[in-house]
Amino acid sequence: MEETQAKSYWRWSKEDFFPEQSFENWGTYKSALSQTCFRFKDRLLDRSTESNELVVLRKQSENEMKRCLTWWDLIWLSFGAVVGTGIFVLTGEEAHNHAGPAIVLSYAVSGLSAMLSVFCYTEFAVEIPVAGGSFSYLRVELGDFVAFIAAANILLESIVGAAGLGRSFTSYLATLCNLDPDFLRFHVGFLGKGFNLLDPIASTALIVASAVAVSGTKYTSLLNWVTSLFSAGVIVFVIIAGVVAGDSANLTPFFPMGAEGVFQAAAVVYWAYTGFDMIATMAEETKKPSRDIPLGLVGSMSMITVVYCLMALSLSMMQKYTDLDVNAAYSVAFPKIGMKWAKYLVSIGALKGMVTGLLVGALGQARYTTQIARAHMIPPWFARVHPKTGTPINATLLVTIIAACVSLFSSLDVLASVSSLSTLFIFMLMAVALLVRRYYAKDITPKGDFIKFLVYLLIVVGSSIGITALWNSGYRGWIGYSISIVFWFVGTLGITLLPKQRKPKIWGVPLVPLLPCLSIGTNLFLIGSLSSEAFVRFGICTVVMLVYYFLFGLHATYDVAHPYQHESEAEDGKGKSVIEGLSKQ
Repeated sequence: MEETQAKSYWRWSKEDFFPEQSFENWGTYKSALSQTCFRFKDRLLDRSTESNELVVLRKQSENEMKRCLTWWDLIWLSFGAVVGTGIFVLTGEEAHNHAGPAIVLSYAVSGLSAMLSVFCYTEFAVEIPVAGGSFSYLRVELGDFVAFIAAANILLESIVGAAGLGRSFTSYLATLCNLDPDFLRFHVGFLGKGFNLLDPIASTALIVASAVAVSGTKYTSLLNWVTSLFSAGVIVFVIIAGVVAGDSANLTPFFPMGAEGVFQAAAVVYWAYTGFDMIATMAEETKKPSRDIPLGLVGSMSMITVVYCLMALSLSMMQKYTDLDVNAAYSVAFPKIGMKWAKYLVSIGALKGMVTGLLVGALGQARYTTQIARAHMIPPWFARVHPKTGTPINATLLVTIIAACVSLFSSLDVLASVSSLSTLFIFMLMAVALLVRRYYAKDITPKGDFIKFLVYLLIVVGSSIGITALWNSGYRGWIGYSISIVFWFVGTLGITLLPKQRKPKIWGVPLVPLLPCLSIGTNLFLIGSLSSEAFVRFGICTVVMLVYYFLFGLHATYDVAHPYQHESEAEDGKGKSVIEGLSKQ
């Protein structure tokens, strides 16, 4: 330990980035590549353990994060991350383009689906309180390869989410100064649409927020809590003013683009709820995870869902959906109802909300990245925790620099669609992981029960995809939906009748397997409601992720896993010797 503390935090040698045997030289790397198929088979379904995530991997950081957060901190961190990210950013765009006044229902649908995911996250976070969040949970239950896919999507979501929020910050800042939302951006003619408006202000905002976040978790939490009180006041004003001064005639027609528009908007505004998964990464810094995490996560998301619906209703009453500004809807809507001065209050509140969103996002994104680096899926240099601040500075730098570059080029609509698909995919995997956790235990569950579980799970997933496909094909007959729903219930009932192999130790999701199966269904349905462009962008990102995995991540994790296994076997042997010695006394 003294030797570790004596090392400088800022080390830059090759061994700090690539310590694994496969990367010692070109010869060992070529040898590793020649074993790719064998290594992939080894890592495909290899599952981590709770003790590995909680104890072994944390040593990679060399220093501990500080346990300094309570449930009160978590509630306000969630509020700062989610509200600043969502309601001020996407409401106007999706109401104008897809849902109309029914954007209220879009937020309700997304909120319900998000709450199902919150339950899953909470059970895992209480029992595996580490910085990795969903990455660690999936690694324990679904294996190394699925965890990598999740890790890659988590990093994609972190980068895209931060970049999108930075772009929105610039739009609201311009509106506050009575300028066009794109006035502070620079048009570059030779770049394609969606990438031709350069935004240096967004990049700067990301860098400043991250600089504050690395100064200390408790300090950032306190700053977020104080400033979030102002946001709460602005939200109350927006709701009351919109309902009182607005016109209910603007709510007609309520479904201008039908139910399809509602669900398509719901799939995109789901991005507005993604902040809560950042809070799960704070488990390692929470004083009492068993109490603080359920109160912080479930309490905050219940409040936020209600707030989103009321604010969406307020905006829809203030201005006709066809006239809403897609970049800064609230700031533009208030002058239309004769409250020009309120435009500045709302813009300041929105900017403040986005600043806290950037702050909390910087915290959560860095902790995801830290645990991913601890597992050597990216270089372990990014796993280090600074001895003075107790924060992962290297991980913060990685996400911030990439997000700043992305925010410089990419428009909000491009970023939102990619982030939503990535987020929904991870939330669906989390529901599957919870079912696996409850119904499968290695070397305990009978093979017959395990096969039945897989069959029933495939029926649930298949029927959910069937419902989504029917809806997106335009089919509205009752026969097809009835058949798919019956299959979904059969799969869920089949899982219900299987014996559970694990009970929650502290806090558990109620109504299992019903709620996790509902979460699978709603997330797949929302994924299917996204545009084809989102799938193309997601597919391109996935191909890039897989290329990286087979060239680097696979070999790094393979090298790390086997020494751990040998150490574990040695420790087990020592343990057995001690037990035998004690029994003889």
